Amino acid sequence: MPEAEPGPEGVRPVQVRSEADPTRSDTALVVVTGVSGGGRSTVARALENVGFYVVDNLPQALMLDMAELAFQAGGAARKTAMVLDVRSRAFSTDLAGAIRALKERGFQPRVVFVDADDEVLIRRFESVRRSHPLQGDGRLADGIAVERGLLEEARDLADVIIDTSHLNVNQLRRRVEELFGGEDARRLRVTVLSFGFKYGLPPDADFVLDARFLPNPYWVPELREHTGRDEDVSRYVLGQRGAVTFVETYARLINATAPGFEREGKRYLTVAVGCTGGKHRSVAIAEELASRLRQARLSANAQHRDLGRE
Repeated sequence: MPEAEPGPEGVRPVQVRSEADPTRSDTALVVVTGVSGGGRSTVARALENVGFYVVDNLPQALMLDMAELAFQAGGAARKTAMVLDVRSRAFSTDLAGAIRALKERGFQPRVVFVDADDEVLIRRFESVRRSHPLQGDGRLADGIAVERGLLEEARDLADVIIDTSHLNVNQLRRRVEELFGGEDARRLRVTVLSFGFKYGLPPDADFVLDARFLPNPYWVPELREHTGRDEDVSRYVLGQRGAVTFVETYARLINATAPGFEREGKRYLTVAVGCTGGKHRSVAIAEELASRLRQARLSANAQHRDLGRE
């Protein structure tokens, strides 16, 4: 408890806040939103796994009240996640105003937007024989389009966008746990994501690196069936002219810009490394780049979006 300064008799003593007293900015506050069918429920369960108190389907008008309750309650409630969907937006569509009000009160909320390709969303709804909550008498695609329009501002506000188009439930859970569990969540976290250009660009990439200038191990018979995680393939890729310089150059760039991103409040950086199929070159480069960034004391991990698709 903070100590009270002595005062005249009959005058209520003033409470002096000690440096150890928590402030609203110490509350780990996460706001989860995104498209229906994108995986919000999986994100919510993953947040519970790393110690968050999760409030589902919270009206935006109650976000500030919920944040204050979490701050006053202390303890485990200091890690609180609020999940918003189309039902909660029936009370208010001013997410930007709600986030601004939280910041003005001293909180530092982090907004997570869960997204997926339209085709993937349609398959997911059809597989569970459910209609989209906004499609009315129209098609699934119509409901998805309406919702994207409503969520455009929320997506722009997001601190991190998680595209679940190519993630299964376990991969999505691990992604959330890597972002919000363990290390200090206020640090910039770098995800080095390998992918195959033939499957499309990752929509959440901040940087896109092209490793197709390197010879493709696919055309080496003894390496074709292996991946960039295997030592023989990694040695082959990194042994090519320009490969190590390529990795070192981008490692220096990311290391140089990381402090600026942190000062501007960015907490998550996705560096996408692509090759043709996302199996050999991009995987080896992503693993090496993540390793170099960790050596530079950045929080970095490698993920492989398209590994195993061929």
